[in-house]
Order: sequence, then C-alpha cells, then structure tokens
Amino acid sequence: MSAFSTQNENGVCLITFDLPGEPVNKLTAAVRVELEALLIRLKEDSAARAVVLISGKPDNFIAGADIEEFTALTSQDAAERLSFEGQETVSRVETSHKPIVAAIHGACLGGGLELALACHYRIATDHPKTQLGLPEVQLGLIPGAGGCQRLPRLIGARAALDMILTGRSERAAKALRLGLVDEVVPRSILRQVAVAAADRLARNGLPRRSGKGGMAGMILDRTSAGRRLVYRGARKQVLQKTGGHYPAPLAALEAVRVGLEQGVTAGLAEEHRAFGELAVGDVSRKLVQIFFATTALKKDDGVPPGSATPRQIRRLGIVGSGFMGAGIAGTAVLNVEVDTRLKDSDLTRVGKGLKAADRMLAERLKKRRLTRPQYQRLSALLSGSADFSGFNRADLVIEAVFEDLDTKRKVLAEVEERVRPDTIFATNTSTIPIRHIAEYARRPERVLGMHFFSPVERMPLLEVIPSPATSPDTIVTAVRFGRRMGKTVIVVADRPGFWVNRILSPYLNEAGHLLQEGVPIDVIDRTMTSFGFPVGPVALLDEIGLDVAEKAGNVMHAAFGERMKPAGALGRMLGATRLGRKNGRGFYQYRQGHKAGVDKSVYPLLGVRPAEADPQLVQRRLVYSMLNEAATACSENVVRSPRDADIGAIFGIGFPAFRGGPLRMIDDLGASRVVETLYHLQEQFGERFRPAAALLEMSRRSGRYYPA
Repeated sequence: MSAFSTQNENGVCLITFDLPGEPVNKLTAAVRVELEALLIRLKEDSAARAVVLISGKPDNFIAGADIEEFTALTSQDAAERLSFEGQETVSRVETSHKPIVAAIHGACLGGGLELALACHYRIATDHPKTQLGLPEVQLGLIPGAGGCQRLPRLIGARAALDMILTGRSERAAKALRLGLVDEVVPRSILRQVAVAAADRLARNGLPRRSGKGGMAGMILDRTSAGRRLVYRGARKQVLQKTGGHYPAPLAALEAVRVGLEQGVTAGLAEEHRAFGELAVGDVSRKLVQIFFATTALKKDDGVPPGSATPRQIRRLGIVGSGFMGAGIAGTAVLNVEVDTRLKDSDLTRVGKGLKAADRMLAERLKKRRLTRPQYQRLSALLSGSADFSGFNRADLVIEAVFEDLDTKRKVLAEVEERVRPDTIFATNTSTIPIRHIAEYARRPERVLGMHFFSPVERMPLLEVIPSPATSPDTIVTAVRFGRRMGKTVIVVADRPGFWVNRILSPYLNEAGHLLQEGVPIDVIDRTMTSFGFPVGPVALLDEIGLDVAEKAGNVMHAAFGERMKPAGALGRMLGATRLGRKNGRGFYQYRQGHKAGVDKSVYPLLGVRPAEADPQLVQRRLVYSMLNEAATACSENVVRSPRDADIGAIFGIGFPAFRGGPLRMIDDLGASRVVETLYHLQEQFGERFRPAAALLEMSRRSGRYYPA
C-alpha cells in the first residue's frame, strides 16, 4: 500500500503522508523511494504549481527515521550509505522548482524535521503535541540527512547547536521565535493556511528571511571569529556534561563546524561519515537498546494482557506534603491534570507543600511552557488541608511520609477509614516491604507501592511494587497512572529495597567503608563521575538525606544480614546533626542550597585523616559491589527481566547509559571475569564481596543475561 496520497486543490498538490499499518509516520527506505518517485512525477505535472506536505496521522507529522533500520546495519560503509541516501532524498525536496510547504502537526523529529527543513516554508500548529527537534544524540547518533547543515543556516549556529547537541525539542511558539517555522496556527485551519501559503509562494516567490539574534547574532553567528567562540564554548559544555563518554555531540559539533566554515558539500560529507562511524559504535548500540526497552515498557502493564481492567484516576490524595509529597503533587497536576489534595499534620506544612508544587507550575510558566490561563487552571487543581476532608472522593491516595513502618501503617489505617472501598492506597516507600505495611489493611488487594525517586519532577523512574495480595486491577491502574505522570514504570517484587535501592545499598555502604578508611571524599565522587555516574556516592548520600539513608540502611541490614551492614560513617554524621543538603550540613558545604566544596571538618568527625587512594581500586570496589548484588537480586526474580533491571538502574540511580546497565555490563565483561575480580576483592576486604551464586553458575556455563 502507498504511504502517500495526493489531491489537487486549485493548482496546489496536497501530499498526505500516512504510513500504512503504523501508529506514526517514519522515513523508511521504502518511503524514501516512494517520495523520490512522487517528486519526479510532480516535477512533470503542469497542473501542480506548488506542494503541501501534511500528515494523515492524528498527532504526528513524522517521528523520524526507522530506528530498526539502524539496528540492521552491520558495517560503517552501510551506515554511511544510509545517511547519504537520506541526504539525497531530502536534497531533492530542497531543490524542487515548485515551492513545498510543510504543514506540521504533532511530532516533527529527527529525519522528519530534516525533511521539513528542506521544504521552502513551514507552518506548525499551536497544539502542545507539536514538537520540533533533532533528538539523534540521545541515540548516540547525529542528524544524518542534512540537519547539521540546514538548521544552523536557518536559525544560527548558537540556537542550532543548542538543539542538536542536547537533542531537545521545541514547541511551535519557540520554534517561531527561533525562525524554525514561518507561521503558527490553530490545528483546525492548518490545511487551509498551508494551501494558501503554497499558492502565495507559487505566485510571489519564496520569502526573504532576516537573520535572528540581533547584534549578538550578527557577531557570533555570522562571522567566522564569532563562530569560533561558539564552537569553543559548545565543546566545553559538552565535555562538562558528558565527561567525554558520549561521542555523538562532539561529532555533531564538528559536522556543523565543517559545514559552516567549508561549505555545505564538505559538511554533508562529514555528516554522513560521522553518522556511519557512530551508528555501528558501542555507545549508539547501547542507547538504541535502551530506547527499544523503554518503548516496550510503555506497552507493558505489569500483568498478563487482558487479565485486568484499569481504572481512571480523576482525584488524587497525597498524605505528606514534604519534598516528595509536593513533588508528586506538582508532577501529577502538570502531566495528568488531576484534581490533587495534599494532607499533612498542620496547615503550615500543607502551605509549604502547596507552594512547592505551585512553584513547579510557575517555572513552566516562566519558561513559556505554559500560558497564563493554563497555569491558572492547573494551579486551581491543587488544594490541601490538615485533615482528611475531601479524601472520600479520591480514586488514589499516595502516602509520602517518613520511612518508618509504624508511621506508614498508621497512615494506611487512617486513610482506609475515610476513603471509598475501591480507593487505591499507594505507599511511597523506598525499602520497606509492602506486605509489612499492608499487614493489617482492611483491603490489602487495594494496597501497593509506588516508589518515586527524588526529585520527582526530574527523575524518570517509578517502581510499582505489588504485594502478594494486590489485585491485578490495582497493579495496572498504578502502572498506567505512573506512565501518565511521564514516568518510565517497572513492576518489581515485594522484597526489601525492591530493585533500585537493593543494588544501591551495597554501593553506598562501600562508599561508607572507603570514607572510614580515609579515602578523600572528592576522590570517591570524582572516580565515580569519571566512570559515568551523574553524581558520586557521597554527594548522593547528601542529596538523599543522611537520616533517610541510615533508616534505609538499617532496613536492608535487618533483611540481608552482615553483607548489607552499613559502615559507621552515617551514625557519626547524624550524631553531629549533619543531615546533608536538607539542613546545609553534610559531607559537603552548602551555600544558599548549592554545594560549595568538601567539608573538611568531616574527617576528624569520622576519626580519619585523608590519605592517598588508588582510583581504580576505589572504582572496582564500588562498581563490583553493585554488580554482585544485581546478579543476586535478579536471580531472586526481584525484577521480571534483564530489560527492567537495566532500565531501573539507568533511570533510577543514573547508572551510565553508555554501559547499558549493570546486567549488560556483566555480559560485556563476562561472568568469569566478574567472578575473578570479586574473589580478589573478597580476599582483600571481606565476605561482603563473596561472588553471588548466580554469577558462579553463569561463569560455569558461560551464560549471559542477553542473547549474544
């Protein structure tokens, strides 16, 4: 079946792109062949003076190229050829003698935006789902169909690099300010306006576009000396953000630089060369695997298909208006637009929580992600009280109080007295088994865990934890609500620490042992950020809160014995009322809430003197403690699959994405090598490094978590 249909409207050929059998439009090899043939026919069609390209999909213009075609590539030459062919197709659009207007509604990403950039005029709808971007770096690639050449020439080097190097998408209003699109219109009149624009271009010629950015744009975008400053600054920012672990942003920067300084032909050659090299590289392969895994999770409800019926959540109650409760409230209002009520022990706390949640909305307003009417409407969805008034209408109640079993049981009992029998109760616990919290529940089938990560508005993962008594309907409702909140959701078993904190605990414990041995704080953290973590383990302890970390550590120690016994460092810190960032006193100093260097007074408090340490040994101790626990937990079916395990580690604790996750890292290293290293560490540092039985078995049979 054809992907394109055509209709002539008074001399304007309306091309509708509607890829058969697919929910979104993608630029496959077959689509490119058909598009080129269509362009040749239109060239000879005297009845068509101009062209409009529009989508037949409800909320999608073109989502990009077909990523599955990338995964089928086996050589750099084949990848370069794929990029070159894409460039050729897009160039045929640009060189058309008949003006082509892109009528954009919905996602216009990657190859879709590259195609739109080659059109002579772009009109976008003002709908929130209309997003324009080049997200290729997020897959370890660069725009390979001319995007690194056309975007800088259209909107300037600075704005283009900001989009290309981050992979960030822009809404239509911002795209209009940048000069990325020429008009923004309501969805209802997109077709009519596009046809009129195409007719106008056919009669009057192409519009003349002025340079953007004022005097700064004149100097920095349109002079070679200014662009050199832009390239230098961009490179510095990329290295600071990626630590040099991700080659794609630097390759994209070079493709832009070559194109602007040496001409389009040289730029296109550099673009398809770099695309070919990256597409078959290990980093891109890992990132593409993560993309497919997260895409699959969007369709996974955590129960067998057809075995449960999800409920619609229209009203949300949250008990606890602290940092986590306010974050959950703000995120729910922003993404789900659900009526949300906060409850805490006194109105002062409730007020602080509501203010924090509203601040999230106000930040979106400030960044023009919300209009003033949208902000006012969403803000009106937030309410609060010091009692349970209004909770009798809640479909879902999320408890976000302190990590204490008795407190959580008390909250559950109070909530069950005041809500409908069908209301779902979710506890935001990070370590305590759900079955223990629900032990005295009236309706245990309605109780489960929803473990959000801090800060809620930025951390993408949600662990949904059913107890043995939780009903399938409750599970699927929680999973789908989490996805509506914008979270990547994994369903994990009801074991202490669940998945993420289970593998994080020995890692943080080992950081405590290193501290007690006098290894400098900055050495520990710098070693792990060099490995690829966004923050080091000591800084992470400060972020979590040392009181929360100690409470969680005690739960894990009680559950798993001596191998999970925390070092004494946290106890000494708490004895000196050091809680971390939350009270401005932790392992680091804080000024106005911002980290301001290591607090050296910590060392005498711990009774140690900072000493030299081997960063490689520090790294091995920290990483292998996590790998070992990951193998143990996986063998106990804490997660349903290696996919869920690795996605949880990457999105929950920032395990380096370019390494693919802890289980994929074990596969890359080989189980035998992991076991050998653990034996060496066991000899030096004790039984906590004894290799997991699952690793020993995997080593014996040369097993893997993923197919080779």
